[in-house]
Amino acid sequence: MGDDAAVRADLEHGTIPRLVRAAARRYGPREAVVEGRTRVSYAELGERVERAAAACIASGVTPGDRVAVWAPNTLDWIVSALGAVTAGAVLVPVNTRFKGTEAAHLLHRTRARLLFVTGTFLGTSYVAALRRATAETAGGLPHLEQVVVLSVSAPEGYRTWKEFLAAGDRITTGEVRRRADAVRPGTPSDIIFTSGTTGSPKGAVITHEQTLRCYGVWSELAGLRAGDRYLIVNPFFHTFGYKAGIIACLLRGAVMVPQPVSSVDTTLANLAAERISVLPGPPTLHQSLLDHPARGAHDLSALRLVVTGAAVVPLQLVERLRGELGVRTVLTAYGLSEASGLVTMCRRGDDPGVIAATSGRAIPDTEVRVLAGPGEPGEVLVRGHHVMRGYFEDPEETAKAVDADGWLHTGDVGVLDPAGNLRITDRIKDMFIVGGFNAYPAEIEQLLGRHPDIADVAVIGIPDPRLGEVGKAYAVRRPGAALTADDLIAWSRREMANYKVPREVAFVTELPRNAGGKVLKGRLRRG
Repeated sequence: MGDDAAVRADLEHGTIPRLVRAAARRYGPREAVVEGRTRVSYAELGERVERAAAACIASGVTPGDRVAVWAPNTLDWIVSALGAVTAGAVLVPVNTRFKGTEAAHLLHRTRARLLFVTGTFLGTSYVAALRRATAETAGGLPHLEQVVVLSVSAPEGYRTWKEFLAAGDRITTGEVRRRADAVRPGTPSDIIFTSGTTGSPKGAVITHEQTLRCYGVWSELAGLRAGDRYLIVNPFFHTFGYKAGIIACLLRGAVMVPQPVSSVDTTLANLAAERISVLPGPPTLHQSLLDHPARGAHDLSALRLVVTGAAVVPLQLVERLRGELGVRTVLTAYGLSEASGLVTMCRRGDDPGVIAATSGRAIPDTEVRVLAGPGEPGEVLVRGHHVMRGYFEDPEETAKAVDADGWLHTGDVGVLDPAGNLRITDRIKDMFIVGGFNAYPAEIEQLLGRHPDIADVAVIGIPDPRLGEVGKAYAVRRPGAALTADDLIAWSRREMANYKVPREVAFVTELPRNAGGKVLKGRLRRG
């Protein structure tokens, strides 16, 4: 096997630590990450990741330990996450939109030993939120041994990023590489949390090999290539940001340009200033770009590849991206955390109508079935190399999701056309998508139920012209309560991530239920 072929084998079927080292060797002096004036080459990125891994080892992280990152898209996120995984840890990305109590729940659930957290982001002190939540959590977070603040200062008891890295100086490169080489392709690389019908978070456990194989396929189908300049607006705590972003770029030698805030103005500025050629994201992002009044003042001519999904994609959007912006390749895809984030994808050269109306065909070595007759809607089932090993420490829920024959029951309803293109039509689990973020009614209902004036509540998704869908709550007040819709929405903004907050509230005397006590959400949707 030649050297290039050996590297390719590493990239496709190895581990993330081997991928980082192979990418550093293969793409050495080329730009890897651009963050403002900071320009980091692939060789430098490899060195930074190894230094972060050394610090993890010095801090007592052992293979299989869970390490969490609660921070926006930054170079430090990339280095800390890849460093932890290189040290043999299992990465737990935490949603930056979570409030302290939500983040603390995930840390408690996974028994994370180490947390990397941003200082202040969008005016919120994540450190202060974490401290409050830890104090309010029964028993605290006894397994969380260390918190590293990705900032120049940290409160007492926490360490700064610089202090953390310095502690790893006593660990040799040889020790780091031995730890990295001990990681096997079939061991877990990350736990991506989602919520199910119970409202309790469930973590999909994905391995190194599954990640690399999946995003090798994604990169190939998308046509990602060395030197592409990739603006990563999708959050790193999502599979779409971390794996279709960071991992795909490492596989192909593309340049990562992380964008911490999902601002259209910032996106436009970055597209022009960095000559961005690749921009995946939800349809709302691309629609906002096209409609921005200042679009004409920016040179977007370098943009050649857009991958979208997670919501309805209007045919007009595909045609405008191609016609008005000259984007040569526009693709749609479908995936879910339990299947490593990728199930189907359109192919370059597909008709615009196929791209707009469907999520494409099954990726190679994957089977997709619909439990219905040809052309009829039914539950989507998936089987293949990318189906999760299971939910983290939850065999009961795993058995419900993946049957004895290896089929993942997605909970999504779809239709397969004669060519094998999948169109998602509904969601059995009632999940709805707010601007690209999955919102789970059961989880939101649990949070709303904590309000002292709420006796009963149900949440559904309703159409929204900007975000695709938003939540609407049907609530029953406790006797004597004078709670208003504005009161409940304001309370929700303090207690939960913004995309979960209901935009509408309707008060009712009682919720419609069947004989088994289950809320009849179909009746709520019909009004």
